[in-house]
Amino acid sequence: MIIIIIKDISPRALLLLCLEHSEHPSSPSVPRSPRSLVLELCPPPSWATPTARPPLSPLRSLDVLKDFAPGSQLPILLYDGEARTDTLQIEEFLEETLGPPNFPSLVPRYKESNTAGNDVFHKFSAFIKNPVPSQDEALHRMLLRALLKLDGYLSSPLEHELEREPRLTQSRRRFLDGDQMTLADCSLLPKLHIVNTVCDHFRQAPIPAELRGLHRYLANALQIKEFKYTCPQTAEILAAYKPVVRPLPEPSWEFGWWGGGS
Repeated sequence: MIIIIIKDISPRALLLLCLEHSEHPSSPSVPRSPRSLVLELCPPPSWATPTARPPLSPLRSLDVLKDFAPGSQLPILLYDGEARTDTLQIEEFLEETLGPPNFPSLVPRYKESNTAGNDVFHKFSAFIKNPVPSQDEALHRMLLRALLKLDGYLSSPLEHELEREPRLTQSRRRFLDGDQMTLADCSLLPKLHIVNTVCDHFRQAPIPAELRGLHRYLANALQIKEFKYTCPQTAEILAAYKPVVRPLPEPSWEFGWWGGGS
């Protein structure tokens, strides 16, 4: 269990308690919610302290919480004597409470960052769960088009980059909206990680190496604790998807990454 103590928003401390992925093996079947990834660990270390504690089993974790939130499951937010147990309410409370001027905003500055890649996971699900072999190639092509569009956004310099370097042709930013994670990254990064992991293992079709903007984006995510500490293990992701992925016939089919056609 992770315990995050958030200080200095008032004389009262705010505690956010949440399960690590290793404590909840079924969690990878659904990507992290759009905001919870960064809201768990994103606040600067000066005011958010992840507190280490001995490993607890899921049942023991819930037993520890029974006195102040009986019958509830993690995550739980404690503030001013009140326990919030609804995930959406927790996220909304954190966004409203931990904002400017005392805390950095997690809202993207560019509206395009909020929608970049928003169709990738839908097309991935259609492809990876497809029960009809004859439709595989077309569905894979649709996924690749969505990934190519996202790669284009990640590779194109944003306005603030061009202000610094007017001749810049390839973006060097680390994330969707700039060099800091925002709520848009919280939604997209867990999904992209699942897409790459599952497609590589079950269809031998990872995100193409030619999509350099996407690979730069994922590599940058793996360098920060907000992603590393909340990212499920590969084995957990594969175990969650194995029941819904149709096994490939032998020999395995292969895709050229464009798939051909229109």
